[in-house]
Amino acid sequence: MVDLHSHTSTNTAQIFCSLFSLTRVSSIYCNSMSADVSGQLLHRLQVIQNAAARLVTGVRKYERTTPVLRSLHWLTVRQRITFKTAVIVFKCLHGQAPLYLTELCRPISSDAGHRHLRSAFTRRLIVPRTKISYGGRSFSVHGPSVWNSLPNDLRLSDMSF
Repeated sequence: MVDLHSHTSTNTAQIFCSLFSLTRVSSIYCNSMSADVSGQLLHRLQVIQNAAARLVTGVRKYERTTPVLRSLHWLTVRQRITFKTAVIVFKCLHGQAPLYLTELCRPISSDAGHRHLRSAFTRRLIVPRTKISYGGRSFSVHGPSVWNSLPNDLRLSDMSF
């Protein structure tokens, strides 16, 4: 794979890296399962992604990778986790996800005690409280938290997917 850049075009190398490394990283570690993973594991995954970006573009080892990731339109590992979680919540709210996930994303307006609050009209979701630290990693907590952290304009828009 090291000679990949010298024998192929940048576009071909990008597709190759996406197929073999980034999809593997994404399928194993992304979504809400890795919502609260350790910084060490996230760093390892980011190193893999940075190496793939360097391989695609031919950038030297000690040059900054943030501009390289931007030029490739790749999100960092942490940003990708947040993005994929927000997409799953969006699908839940629009009936495009399995029922077991959809039931975990309850709007504040559906709760009788919160119906008359201002937040009920901002499409915020109920975030259940947890007593243990692992509870924050579950989709029922992390998904609504990510959704509620989005800007109002994004939450209130009726985008089609």
